[in-house]
Amino acid sequence: MLKLHDYGPSQNAWKVRTLLSHLRLSYETVPTSIFEGESHTPRFLEMNPAGAVPVLEVGPGRYVAESNAILCYLAEGTSYLPAEPFARAKVPQWLFFEQDYIQPSIATLRHWTMTGKLARRSADQVNPRRAAAASTLATLDRHLQSCDYLANDNYSIADIAVFAYSHRAEEGGCDLGGYPAFRAWVSRVAARPEGLPPVIPYSIDPHSVKELH
Repeated sequence: MLKLHDYGPSQNAWKVRTLLSHLRLSYETVPTSIFEGESHTPRFLEMNPAGAVPVLEVGPGRYVAESNAILCYLAEGTSYLPAEPFARAKVPQWLFFEQDYIQPSIATLRHWTMTGKLARRSADQVNPRRAAAASTLATLDRHLQSCDYLANDNYSIADIAVFAYSHRAEEGGCDLGGYPAFRAWVSRVAARPEGLPPVIPYSIDPHSVKELH
């Protein structure tokens, strides 16, 4: 059986839970307390040298790390990852966008805000991320004015990956009022017949106030 080394409040792990649910795949959850250092034990670092969740254990001694790589692995041969080369390339285009633009801005601001760390950050740390978050949301809104979904106008792992953190942007202090196409896309994804797993708040973990190293 698949094993997902998981941290509940992680939206990166949420991506994987979402696709596993869509595909109706059975798996075992292995909780990992990242703020207590459990992702930096020798055992965990054998699975992922970067010491981050999620990690999907696909068999004895076989691990896939990095949430978007796991999505690609699981989506192979399904409607969530096209086979035709051009259509397929449009999916990682948005997976890379998510890593390069959403993670450093929207995801980081949300994490800092929800775990009480924002007050520990200087304006020089926060303000550039706020500007980057606004630019990222504007990019998404511009693209989504002409399509229903991000890649090939079909729901795919690109939407799952980008949705994970971007639809929680208000929790990081982002104002979504100026992005109507983006908000319409959020509503479309949330209403998908596959359903979405719940978002788990950081508040369930008293250790989340610690810095993550």
